[in-house]
Amino acid sequence: MTGEPGAKGAPRPSTDGRAPGQDVLGLSERERDYLLEWVGENLTLVRRSASGQRPMYWVLGIGFVIGLAAQLGGFLLKASATTEPLSLVADLLYALGWALWTGVIVVIFVQIWPEAKRRQYKQALDAYEAALGDQARAGSGQAPDPGRSESPA
Repeated sequence: MTGEPGAKGAPRPSTDGRAPGQDVLGLSERERDYLLEWVGENLTLVRRSASGQRPMYWVLGIGFVIGLAAQLGGFLLKASATTEPLSLVADLLYALGWALWTGVIVVIFVQIWPEAKRRQYKQALDAYEAALGDQARAGSGQAPDPGRSESPA
């Protein structure tokens, strides 16, 4: 870590001193082809990981379960509570549980459901554009204009 060019762990020089055949990531052509092949095979997993949706779904699921458990616990405690402080704790637990699981439901209908629909529309449009591109390559080689409808002659 002395800063010498050959030192282990030394930062790479900031100038564009890549070897011939290396891309921006510093990969050789063979490594880049392997990486692109792997991403192509695992594209849905890569997209899901990049979007970060999975942890949010886990948090919402756990929040929903904890909310239901807290509400049920508060309800059962309220039914068996004989003293005022215990009754107050039962009411607070019941209200906390209700607020937690209904908050999760609101997030699902306000945030997640519309986002899922938006993704479905985007996938359908991507598939449509890909089909148009395939059709254009198979045909005359010119991409058709999807906004222009062709009228019969």
